[in-house]
Amino acid sequence: MFLEPDFNLESIYDIDISELKSVGIKLILFDLDSTLMKSKSGKFSFKTLQFLNDLKTNFHLAIVTNNKNEEYISKARSQVDIPVYSKAKKPDTKVLLSACKDFNVEPKYALMVGDRPLSDILGGKRAGMATILVDSISKDEENCIVRFARFLERLAIKK
Repeated sequence: MFLEPDFNLESIYDIDISELKSVGIKLILFDLDSTLMKSKSGKFSFKTLQFLNDLKTNFHLAIVTNNKNEEYISKARSQVDIPVYSKAKKPDTKVLLSACKDFNVEPKYALMVGDRPLSDILGGKRAGMATILVDSISKDEENCIVRFARFLERLAIKK
C-alpha cells in the first residue's frame, strides 16, 4: 500500500542507524512538529538535540515542515545547525526533492521521517524515498481529539 511506511516505529529514538547505513541511506529528512519537537512548542529537547548530533556523524540531515510561521521557523533554526525547509506543502514533493538536490543525494538514498501518514509518509513515497512513521514525540500530552485523529489516519495504513 502506498501509505504504508517502510518502518513503523514508536519514536525517532528507535531508528536503527546501522540498518539505514546498510541499505545506503545518505540523507534523513525529518518533519518538525510532533516528530522532533512537541507541536507548537518551538523548542527541541536536549535528548532530541543530542540524537540529531549523533546522526550527523553518519548522515546528512534536514528538517522539512509544512509550517509557514517564519518566526517559529527562525526559532527552530536557531537551535540546530541543520537546514530547515518550511512551507513544504507535503505530500507535495517539490521541497523534498529540492532538499535531495541540495545535498546531491538521489531520492532512493533519502529517508523521510514523520508522524503523519497523509503528509510525511505519502510525500516521501511520492518522492521515491524510504519512509519511517513515528508516533508523536509528545503523544502522552496530546488531547483526545488529536489522538483520535491520529488513530483514524493510521487506519489507512493497516494491512
